[in-house]
Amino acid sequence: MEILGSVPPEPGQVAPLRRPMEYDGTWRFTAPALDSSVPQARHAVRDLLRHQGVRLPGDLLHGLLLIVSELVTNAVQHAALLSPEVAVEVSLGPDWVRVAVEDNHPYRPKPLEADDRRTGGRGLLLVKAISEEAGGRCDVEHTASGGKVVWAALPLLATATSPPRPR
Repeated sequence: MEILGSVPPEPGQVAPLRRPMEYDGTWRFTAPALDSSVPQARHAVRDLLRHQGVRLPGDLLHGLLLIVSELVTNAVQHAALLSPEVAVEVSLGPDWVRVAVEDNHPYRPKPLEADDRRTGGRGLLLVKAISEEAGGRCDVEHTASGGKVVWAALPLLATATSPPRPR
């Protein structure tokens, strides 16, 4: 995994002077758009957090890993035809963790409403619910190459006030 830089402050805000945290940075890795990449991405994110010394309460860690699973699953199931690889990016700062999954498919998904008759299609609804419950947020954005990035940012601290904006 390669460090690409740190998460910038919210637009219009000045970054506070502080000693950089041990785990400030961004890591990005790619995986083939295959079902087997889902648990591999989840384990890679968990291992990265552990290696960087990020301590998350159990429920927040499980929620974050479920978000990773849902986002990679969506990319594998819905974008593999146009995107044989998906990219997973993890950005860490002193107050926030942001996970993003990028693929080359142009379709911008939206959370579906809960429907008892459907057996699937609730992944983004689940990501949104987990993000909001934790005090974070999620969104979908187009990339310059015509694909998309689906991301979620969650606070590491209960006192965090504003999640990081996408890069």
